[in-house]
Amino acid sequence: MFPLENTNKYYHTLDYYYKKKYGKKVCKISLNANFSCPNKVNGNGCIFCSKLGSGDFAGNIKDDLITQFNKVKEIMNKKWPDTYYIAYFQANTNTYASVKTLKEKFEPILKLDNVVGINIATRSDCISDECLEYLIDLNRRTDLTIELGLQSSYDDTLKFIKRGHDVKNFTECVKKLKKNNIKVVAHIINGLHGETAEMMINTAKFLNKLKIDGVKIHMLHIIKNTELETVYKNKPFSLLTLEQYIEIVVKQLEVLNENIVIHRLTGDPKKEDLIEPLWVLKKFVVLNNIDKYMKEHHTYQGRLS
Repeated sequence: MFPLENTNKYYHTLDYYYKKKYGKKVCKISLNANFSCPNKVNGNGCIFCSKLGSGDFAGNIKDDLITQFNKVKEIMNKKWPDTYYIAYFQANTNTYASVKTLKEKFEPILKLDNVVGINIATRSDCISDECLEYLIDLNRRTDLTIELGLQSSYDDTLKFIKRGHDVKNFTECVKKLKKNNIKVVAHIINGLHGETAEMMINTAKFLNKLKIDGVKIHMLHIIKNTELETVYKNKPFSLLTLEQYIEIVVKQLEVLNENIVIHRLTGDPKKEDLIEPLWVLKKFVVLNNIDKYMKEHHTYQGRLS
């Protein structure tokens, strides 16, 4: 059994991390603060990104942030009446604005009852020195986590997906944040065109070297009305099967340090927007099969780190 878990999991789950830290259930509430993204301002964005900027399940931008928060909180309260909350600014690039604007978005949410922290999804090329100073201040006052999209540790792949920054930029940003004791979660994508299983595992090893605090692992999926859809239709390429994905994820978990918190092991796109692969819609099948594979192979997170 994985040494840091008291459930049937063989990796360091986010739920375990929060319960150990706070002694109770902690729920994340996804918000859409209507930020933009420099990659969209200067082009069409990453080739896989939806119009909502990876915020398909965040709040409705027609509602103000407090309303967005309370709508989700009301639903969660029915299942978990005694819980703390993490406000997750998810859609687009949530530091792509002046510090004045950031304060207007973040500060009111932090004053809400039982909000113990904030997760900010952003890009490594969108944290200015002034922004960093504000994040340092936030980190003193709340449970702050910065989520950075990396996707791959290979520059050629980043160019293909039109990421807009390189691995060096990501590395430098992480070092600045970690130097100031700010927690960092990295997003990576398995199944990117041109990458082998070994390359995907190497990306996990790369995160180990940076002493990342958490990771979100996604499967590449083709979404309607994205540049990736055009690329895929013009010249179809192989996508990972469910079995291939599970094996790669398990090997990534094996090389990740046991202290790295696993925030996500698969994505969950909207059914009506998904083109391929259709198996990603079966989120619990994916998760259950990862558990089953790890149990059958007597393995766990950090075994090879």
